[in-house]
Amino acid sequence: MEFNPIQYEELELLLTDIYKRYGYDFSEYSKASLQRRVYRLFTLDKFPSFAEFRYRLQTDALYFRRFVEEITVNVTEMLRDPSFYRALRTTILPVLATYPFIRIWHAGCATGEEVYSMAILLKEAGLLHKSLLYGTDINPLVIEKARKGIFPVSQMQKYSENYIQSGGLKDFSAYYTANYHLAKFDNSLTGRMIFSTHNLVSDYSFNEFQLILCRNVLIYFERDLQSKVIQLFDNSLENFGFLALGSKESLRFSPIAGRYKQVGKEKIWRKTHEAG
Repeated sequence: MEFNPIQYEELELLLTDIYKRYGYDFSEYSKASLQRRVYRLFTLDKFPSFAEFRYRLQTDALYFRRFVEEITVNVTEMLRDPSFYRALRTTILPVLATYPFIRIWHAGCATGEEVYSMAILLKEAGLLHKSLLYGTDINPLVIEKARKGIFPVSQMQKYSENYIQSGGLKDFSAYYTANYHLAKFDNSLTGRMIFSTHNLVSDYSFNEFQLILCRNVLIYFERDLQSKVIQLFDNSLENFGFLALGSKESLRFSPIAGRYKQVGKEKIWRKTHEAG
């Protein structure tokens, strides 16, 4: 079959349809990334023409849910980048320990592995009992998976290695129960979590946090949307709170850069003062 990707003009039509029909705004996502993902779904589901693909999305809300699941980026793992979590353990959590109550937001949390990672760190620091972890994502299907706290057993060896490298204090298997090919994480972790859908493009701030994590999400947005989302985080972050981004993301050149100071070598910044 000849390679014939969805054209940019067709992509724009599709995004306009989706916004009008469902209220999801993908217009400021990286076009190159969207084009690849839309074409992948188009070929995967064997549509004979772009017109039929477009019509299916306009008329079938169930298929649109599949579209969102395939188009949004849901690649994640527990304790990804162990050096980042080691920095959280040694530098950030001791500061958060001074607060009477800790609110943490994982924006774009996908299936929730990083939320569970944070809960384990907080538990080992003796802080979980006074913490609340919010995990949000645009995709309702991955949020449902995150709520359940059930992950493939096949991933546990890799997660255990990450845990050890991040400075873990126990046996990682103490945090989950394995049953055949699935591992369910302990209720003492899930009891401090709130998962909900949230659209970084169109939704507003919903709380004031001491720590916000949004790792490897902004790289899929165009520059204007990146600035808008970073401003949302700034509005949602308490003064002297911390903002953590992914390894290829930065606050440098952003509108709020002057109010933040990087903490160590990891992509973690501290808010030094409010906007004037």
